[in-house]
Amino acid sequence: MKRIFALFLSVLLLAAVLCACGGTKPEEDAGGFGSDETSSSREIITGGELVVGISQDLGDSLDPYQMTAAGTREVLFNVYEGLIKPDATGDYVPAVASDYTVSEDGLTYTFPLRDGVLFHNGDAVTAEDVLYSFETCAATSNETDLIAALSAIEKIEADGDNQIVITLSEPSTAFLSYAAMVYIVPEGYSDQATSPVGTGPFKFVSRSVQESLVMEKFADYWGEAAYLDKVTFKIFEDANALMSALSAGSIDMVNHLTIDQVDTVKGEDFKVLEGTMNLVQALYLNNGVEPFDNEKVRQAMCYAVNVDDILELTAAGYGAKLGSSIYPSFTKYFDESLVDYYDYDVEKAKSLLAEAGYPDGFSMTITIPSNYTPHMNVGEVLVEQLAQVGITATIEPVEWETWLTKVYAGRNFESTVIGFDAATLNAGALLNRWMSTNESNMINYDNPDYDAVMEEAAACTDEEQQTELYKEAASILTETAANVYIQDLADFMLVKSDLDGYQFYPMYVMDMSSVHYVA
Repeated sequence: MKRIFALFLSVLLLAAVLCACGGTKPEEDAGGFGSDETSSSREIITGGELVVGISQDLGDSLDPYQMTAAGTREVLFNVYEGLIKPDATGDYVPAVASDYTVSEDGLTYTFPLRDGVLFHNGDAVTAEDVLYSFETCAATSNETDLIAALSAIEKIEADGDNQIVITLSEPSTAFLSYAAMVYIVPEGYSDQATSPVGTGPFKFVSRSVQESLVMEKFADYWGEAAYLDKVTFKIFEDANALMSALSAGSIDMVNHLTIDQVDTVKGEDFKVLEGTMNLVQALYLNNGVEPFDNEKVRQAMCYAVNVDDILELTAAGYGAKLGSSIYPSFTKYFDESLVDYYDYDVEKAKSLLAEAGYPDGFSMTITIPSNYTPHMNVGEVLVEQLAQVGITATIEPVEWETWLTKVYAGRNFESTVIGFDAATLNAGALLNRWMSTNESNMINYDNPDYDAVMEEAAACTDEEQQTELYKEAASILTETAANVYIQDLADFMLVKSDLDGYQFYPMYVMDMSSVHYVA
């Protein structure tokens, strides 16, 4: 049956794409588990179970359109899939769809559905399920950027039983990246929040709040089957408990570690792997409260912070300096000239503070989620550096849920250290949140020039021109010191020595489908 619906969206809901991370000095090649000759020549074992330590609970909802934290998306990447999905190279590849084509005018996208795709409950995926998924996502998603992208859909229809045709009201160079975020779920299934059903290589088994999430290999997966039979994500919101469990051998893998954490685990049972976090760690400033509503104060803070020292003191020099709200793996959008836009200059910082009316400095609070050691470590260095220009900073450690409600949703803060990632491989996912009308603009940044450039970028159909506009927007954030940009942290993992196959993505996901034991 042909079914057509128009997507009318009037309310942009709150979305939080948040993450935390750490780094250390590698002992292995940075390419992944199978990057060294010894491991790559060992025999692959199919089967087995794996326990992964994670430092954050997975939030209140496992619903694909209600996920708020990056840590939840990181894990459930294994359970959900869209018509297309990202791969480790940064490309989008067919998933539930077997292919896709785009019309010459850029308005019509055609997705033939792959034969034999099953949901984890055993039901076959139909065109009706796809239409239902797009409709439900448009009505309920917490991702404001995704909602905006779906609002450009003029119509979506099932052409026969196995083909989806989407027509946009205007061309969009970023539409495919957002289409990948619409995870395909069974029509009418109402328990996604607690017992998710998708089409991915792993299916959900159980969840114990603040303790664990268990998934197992989906034997009827349409693609290449996972090697592991079962993966348990065990939650440790206390960093010391996490490291104790790792040292005791009760967990097999953990990522987002600091150099101090890695150094506590010795011996031949583990190896260290390096990737990148793909996020923007910064001292985020509430531009809506004094003194951070003063651009000169914010600029002074940028001059007062020595990012090179932060990297050296917290991560043995690892990590990539940013200078803007774009991280380096967004290669075509990343502007190297912004990295050192603010050279470390204490006297310049003091001069700007005096011009702003704060010759003796001021006191401030940095609110940081206490379970994220890398952010806490950076915060401690910031306290020392800001003191050199007369700014007395005090760290306020809070629990993650408190941070979400007080800082992110309530905007009741002065400053915070956190990392933001992108849910898609489009720069808009990192930059849109700082538009004055965006519900996710927790720092209350309000700049008409920035809004105008971002609006022009969103309407642009020429990819090269759009890229330049995004670069211009990023430079505005830097020049006006919207935040004090620090780094994209190196991402290091400790894994058992008999594990191979893990691939780092240019996004914040943890793909367990290729991980396997070796003999």
